[in-house]
Amino acid sequence: MTAIELSSYAGLAAMTLLTMNILIGLIMSVKYNPVRNWPHRRINTFKIHNWTAYIALAVAVIHPLLITFSSTAKFTLVDILYPVNAPKQPWINVLGALAFYSLAFVVVTSYFRGELGRKKWKTLHFTAYGTAALFYVHGILTDPNLKDAPIDFLDGEKIYVELCLLTVIVAAGFRLRWHMRQPPPRIHRPKIRSPQPQTAPPTAPGR
Repeated sequence: MTAIELSSYAGLAAMTLLTMNILIGLIMSVKYNPVRNWPHRRINTFKIHNWTAYIALAVAVIHPLLITFSSTAKFTLVDILYPVNAPKQPWINVLGALAFYSLAFVVVTSYFRGELGRKKWKTLHFTAYGTAALFYVHGILTDPNLKDAPIDFLDGEKIYVELCLLTVIVAAGFRLRWHMRQPPPRIHRPKIRSPQPQTAPPTAPGR
């Protein structure tokens, strides 16, 4: 097995982990309770969500580094970090680099969500959808053999990437429908105290 093939498998593994991470995040966002609902077991979805992100980031690091061990690809570390002038598919690899940097941003900001505050972290966390889009587009457009061959959208690997993309789109659609069906949040207004009745001042004795 060549280094390019190992790199391709690592990319698919990272994409699988990222897809799982997004799906678990969508489940968490609708307040799904695995104890009350299927599978009726106590599952720490928050922990699984975090660890799938950490492992996906680690595998995403390994994915391009493996190419540097190929004698035919002729990629250097600079081509991995800044693939604008890469020897093969430079702009497609730019999308891959942007996907990796975006994933690192999501993981790091999630790790420091306590310091950032929930509101700011939640806003930054929407970057995950852009990260997934970059990963999927990179996976669909790239030639896994780095030979600039025409894209075969019916290839087994491409179909797998396309199914991952379709799954996330459908799940996000269900998440949006759930959000639209939620009642508007209640507005808590401060209570207005009723004025206390005034009592007449006491009169002095003998008056």
